Parts: sequence; C-alpha cells; structure tokens
Amino acid sequence: MDLGIAGRRAIVCAASQGLGRACAESLAREGVNLVLNARREGPLAQTAEEIRAAFGVEVDIVAGDLNEAEARDRLLAACPAPDILVCNPGIRQVPGDFRTWSREDWLWWWDGHFHSMIDLITRTTPGMAERRFGRVVSITVSFIKFPQVGFAHSHAARLALSGAIASMVRELIPHNVVINSVAPGLFDTDALHTNLHGHAKRGNTTYEAIVEDRKKTCPAGRFADPSECGDLVSFLCGAKAGFITGQNIVNDGGVYQGLF
Repeated sequence: MDLGIAGRRAIVCAASQGLGRACAESLAREGVNLVLNARREGPLAQTAEEIRAAFGVEVDIVAGDLNEAEARDRLLAACPAPDILVCNPGIRQVPGDFRTWSREDWLWWWDGHFHSMIDLITRTTPGMAERRFGRVVSITVSFIKFPQVGFAHSHAARLALSGAIASMVRELIPHNVVINSVAPGLFDTDALHTNLHGHAKRGNTTYEAIVEDRKKTCPAGRFADPSECGDLVSFLCGAKAGFITGQNIVNDGGVYQGLF
C-alpha cells in the first residue's frame, strides 16, 4: 500500500534505537524525510547515516534531552513545519514505591511523559492545520489500559497525555490533522531487556526465567519485533488515515482483554 506521504517531513523523537528507530525506518521506507532526536549524539548520528544509506531520504539530527525547553526549541528550529510528529519520550520505565516519591519526583515524570510531548504537539499542530495536513502519533504503553503496580508515576503522566490529546482532536480533524496514541506491549528492544534484567535481580531469579514468564503472559507467545510498531505508526501517519483520531491503539499480542 502506498501511504501517500513520500516527500513529507517528519520529526521522530527518541529515534536512535528501539521503537523510535523502528518508526523512523518505516517512515523512511515510505519516502518521508526525517529530523531525528535522541539524547546521545553518537548513536543518533549512526542511526541517521544507516537510514540515509538504506532508504535514500534526507535525515537530519538534533541531539538533546526533550525534558529541556532549549532542546525542544532546537528541534523545532531544525524542522519548523513538520507534516508528521512522532512523540516518544524515550524514558525507560523504572518501578518504584509511590510512598517514597516527593513532589519533585512526580514532576520529573510529568515533564518527561507529559509536558515535553504536549509542548511539541501544541507548537506543531497549528501549522499543520494551516497547511491542511498533519499526523501526530504518541508512543505510550499498553499498561495505560490496565496500570501496573509500581508504575503510578509514569502511568499517571501517560494517561494525562492521552486525555489531553482526546480533548484536542475534534478541533483539529476539520483541518485534516489527526492525533492518535499507539500503546505497545512487549517489544524486543534494549529497554525491555534492561527492565527484565532488573526484574530478575529484584526477584532473585534468572533473566531467562523472567523472559519465559513474560512470554507466557502474552497470548502471541513472543516479544514483537520493533518493526511491528513502526509499521503501525507509519500507517497512522499516512494520507489514508485521516478519519482515525483520538484513539489509543493497543498493540500487545492480545494481552489486554478489555473491549474499550
């Protein structure tokens, strides 16, 4: 399927590895020119070079922590009129005890998962509306549908972002601007395996045992390839996806059992 977005320009956050990189590669395959962000310049530059070589699109990079306003300013200066924005905080979820968190701890997670992304959305969508084309996808997590013990900090901020998006979309869709959230489950990324090593250590068990246990919780019986997220995001960014908006699309191999 031709998604009709060749020649468009996209910002992809946290794009040096994992799901962010998969989104960048899927968009590049469709002929989309990219501005990529990640915290570390070295891995980001390597990713950019590999995508240029593989797909022949323009790829620029802006390294920096999007928790900081200055980094967001530089990113939007490098791509002031994006057609596509892939919001991805790129912050690994770390479990904790809510009884020990200070106000500053809560606010750090809100900055990372909510304020940084909402700032990018609110600054890019007016221009998209004027140009009569815009696609925004927020990468969240499937657990916003069934929050897990120990993750109140990140789940709260992610849910707030989804709520804010749901309030915005009806003002934007008349201008052919849509915003959706993709909620992935267990994907075969470095972030997942780092988390599983942590679970194994805390549970006094082996990494291999934790991996097998997690796979058993998924009806698909496996971890998904990152491209299975990237391709879904690319479809939602396509010209043919202009009637889908305000959705939290779970992509978790059947783990979530609810209807809504």
